[in-house]
Amino acid sequence: MNIPLWKPTDKKKEDSLLKDFSKFINLKTSNNFKNLWKWSVENPEIFWSKFWDYSKIIGDKGKKIILKNKIFNKTKFFPDSKLNYSENILKKKSDHPAIGFLSESGYEESITWKDLYSKVCKLSGYLKTLNLKKGDRVAAYVPNKIESIVSFLACAKNGIIWSSCSPDFGAQGVVDRFKQIEPKILITTDYYFYNGKKINILEKINKILEEIPSINKVLVFSYNKKEKLHLDNFEDFDEVLSQSKLDETFERFEFNHPIYILYSSGTTGKPKCITHGAGNVLIEHNKEFMLHCDIREDEKLFYYTTTGWMMWNWLVGGLATGSTIYLFDGAPVYPKIDILFEYCQKKKFNLFGVSAKYIDHLKNENFSAKNLDLSSIKIITSTGSPLVEESFEYVYNNIKKDVHLASIAGGTDLVGCLVLGNLFSNVHKGEIQGQSLAIDVDIFNEQGKSTKDNEKGELVVKQPFPSMPIKFWGDLDGKKYHEAYFTKFKNIWHHGDFVERTSNNGFILSGRSDATLNPGGVRIGTSEIYQQVESIDFITEGLVVGQDYKDDIRIVLFVTTKNNEDLNDEKIQTIKDRIKKNCSPKHVPAIIIKVPSIPRTKSGKIVELAVRKLINGEKLNNKEAIANPESLDFFKNLSQLKI
Repeated sequence: MNIPLWKPTDKKKEDSLLKDFSKFINLKTSNNFKNLWKWSVENPEIFWSKFWDYSKIIGDKGKKIILKNKIFNKTKFFPDSKLNYSENILKKKSDHPAIGFLSESGYEESITWKDLYSKVCKLSGYLKTLNLKKGDRVAAYVPNKIESIVSFLACAKNGIIWSSCSPDFGAQGVVDRFKQIEPKILITTDYYFYNGKKINILEKINKILEEIPSINKVLVFSYNKKEKLHLDNFEDFDEVLSQSKLDETFERFEFNHPIYILYSSGTTGKPKCITHGAGNVLIEHNKEFMLHCDIREDEKLFYYTTTGWMMWNWLVGGLATGSTIYLFDGAPVYPKIDILFEYCQKKKFNLFGVSAKYIDHLKNENFSAKNLDLSSIKIITSTGSPLVEESFEYVYNNIKKDVHLASIAGGTDLVGCLVLGNLFSNVHKGEIQGQSLAIDVDIFNEQGKSTKDNEKGELVVKQPFPSMPIKFWGDLDGKKYHEAYFTKFKNIWHHGDFVERTSNNGFILSGRSDATLNPGGVRIGTSEIYQQVESIDFITEGLVVGQDYKDDIRIVLFVTTKNNEDLNDEKIQTIKDRIKKNCSPKHVPAIIIKVPSIPRTKSGKIVELAVRKLINGEKLNNKEAIANPESLDFFKNLSQLKI
């Protein structure tokens, strides 16, 4: 039996915002999350209307809550409401910090709510002098700094659509994304740091400008305020602010007016431009922070992210709760492995968010945080890939014993979560606690029927929800949008994750559906194999794919080893025995190969699909989304795979 690793106390449940909201809607839930979720999906109009009021959204709610359409994604939420996203973020005008920042280089700064309001209003006024209007696009090639958030909020205030890429993208990766949306302005900085290196950004800008003729102005901020910028053809961000007038008008736009464009990973083709609405993300992020993470005013939120990952947009949304958010720019383990925990200890974070791969890395390095004061942390959130059982146990044994560990999953497609944590449910190892409130999450088998507990299937959403994308940019007939989510099951959102529900109403993710292995017609989720492989002491990481072989699929496992140890026959047998014993004979790889490094995206996800294409002799079109593209060369024409 899966004994809980952590249980919320009765007092935690009673004091939670989840309980408070239950009282607000006059629902007697007996602190049972499944019952509350069930009520929320059966009464979506009441839920979203009441939650608008509960989270004190500024704006005109309108009379109609949901305008239904027989086509799933044509359903509109709050169709006659009006709001301004930035007005909802900038509610506070105090001298308390709104945003804190730390660079791996040691450079630190912060901004108060009052100064954040002032800078956003000044930049918004400047953008109006350039005749930038509602619906125009601004692109940002920026590190995770305060100026990036000021720029985004100034755009959102004016109804301008924001789109950002992190500076670790090469110039071609930036062009592949931004050229599709024809931005009028590019915002950037002079340099950034990563893993001890100072990396120049400005030297890439001319190539980007040659490729994207729609950009007619470049705004540059200094990474370090103590250093003066020397610019010839570009505008100085700080000079612009100092010379601009305060524009305190907050025009209110329709609920689903576009606020930002995010991009699919683009590892197997041109990135899709996923466009999100302002009210849509505001109400969803409020719900996730308040009801699922129990975040309230004046708390401190941290997520390790870049501006190219949806978790950046999510973290910025945390400002709407009146909380302070903290940014870190650089490598998460530089200059030392506990840099993020020291930051947490110093600033007293209440929410500490990282990727599952970061936790796996700490586990592999046998890191312990027992000498640090992490008493302020009440919730640790993990995403990016499934958090395996051993990593759950590692957190409770080596990071913090009394903490709400919430594995969360959703994606760029909804800038939020479909399954995540809550304070009514226990934490079981390897399991995500439950569904996102008012999102009708289910698991379907291949025939489109709901699965039973502990039966794997496809993660789906059966009813429209506010934070689905409003469109894909440039997808005029909606064909790409439909192909992305609605071809597998008719008029049902197919999310593309292979998953099972447990008897605890928890969820276990087994990886992406399109990376699912299918030897002998048996569907196997890749994370099942990773869980076994990465708990072996001489292995640091694995990547598993299916190779087309003799009219079937054979499983091929690639691994990296600790201290670059050789992979002899005895070690290969150890791996196979572990997988056979704890999974099944069908899970055992036909071939195991040691590799120099595992290819991954900029946000740290391993790129199974790209490797699968290479070993099956298919052409790979786009390497720009991959953080270490040189690692892909190893997988071409492997002699071991020709046998």
